[in-house]
Amino acid sequence: MKVQWRKSSHSGGVNDSTCVEVAGLAGAVGIRDSKDPDGGRLAVSGAAFGLLVEKIKTGSLDQP
Repeated sequence: MKVQWRKSSHSGGVNDSTCVEVAGLAGAVGIRDSKDPDGGRLAVSGAAFGLLVEKIKTGSLDQP
């Protein structure tokens, strides 16, 4: 089965260089750099991905 990668609808579009892409995997969520789709990838649990999204939305990971 081919993995379907997607960008957020909140990204800057096709040419935005600051995006990550995500994909639903069997029992996990895949994450990769949209600028380097053949490079390294992460696979995290759905719970871990949800926590990451929550932290991003609340700004708790923002640097000063």
